[in-house]
Amino acid sequence: MLKDLALFVLLFTAFSSSLYALDIPKRPSTYVTDQAGLLSPDARARLEQVLSAYERQTTNQVVVLTLPSLEGEALEDFSIRLAEAWKVGQQDRDNGVIFLIAQAEREIRIEVGYGLEGVLPDALAGQIIYQEVAPYFRAGKFEEGISRGVLAILRATQGEYQSRIVGDLRQGELTPQELEALQAQGKAVGIFVLAVIAILFVIDFFRYQRYLYDHRLYLDRYGFWEWWFRFALLLFLLSFIFRILFYTLLFSRGGYYGSRSGFGGFSGGGGSFGGGGASGRW
Repeated sequence: MLKDLALFVLLFTAFSSSLYALDIPKRPSTYVTDQAGLLSPDARARLEQVLSAYERQTTNQVVVLTLPSLEGEALEDFSIRLAEAWKVGQQDRDNGVIFLIAQAEREIRIEVGYGLEGVLPDALAGQIIYQEVAPYFRAGKFEEGISRGVLAILRATQGEYQSRIVGDLRQGELTPQELEALQAQGKAVGIFVLAVIAILFVIDFFRYQRYLYDHRLYLDRYGFWEWWFRFALLLFLLSFIFRILFYTLLFSRGGYYGSRSGFGGFSGGGGSFGGGGASGRW
């Protein structure tokens, strides 16, 4: 009896989940699917041209889908189901991106394929949503928000996007005030680094003096320059390691260039997704 009841609960749960799951749209032949009607025909045509040219140049595929509503389904669940069904990107490169917008829930999702997670990590996808898209959506400027989001995604996948924390995408370069602020920050960092090196220098000087005292009876003790060579080598290795970590995390780039096929319209090529990307609201 208990087994039958448990089986009934499991079947009911599975049936309820499938009943409320939003149907995945049929894979389109275009890059932009505007089911929510947020784009004018001219804006949609411009995006189609940009995304088609971008795929011809890089082989990366970026598609846009707007929905009137998720009908109760979680955005991330629908997004990964969509990615599995549409298979955006090439099979051997996994270089696809889905820009998803749910109007009723006021939610945005950038779903990133495995092959582009290095150049479009979760943090950067979140910055694009909150800095490039959400402000225009809150003002009711959906066309401009989508266009700016697409532009930022394209630039990010080519390693060219900069957050507005560093520079303004609309201007393409730093303002004099931003440049002056960055120079001041750079000087502060430089002074801090010099202070740390000076402290290490003083500490190591006393360590060397202590070493000489403890080994005054030994003939094989380190000479002055041998000791400081070890100290300089240690600083160099630490600097090298931190520099590699810094550039790997913040300025990692990637590109996928190779054979081109199947252009003239979007057609999923078998790209894989693993949940990389970011979600946001406006």
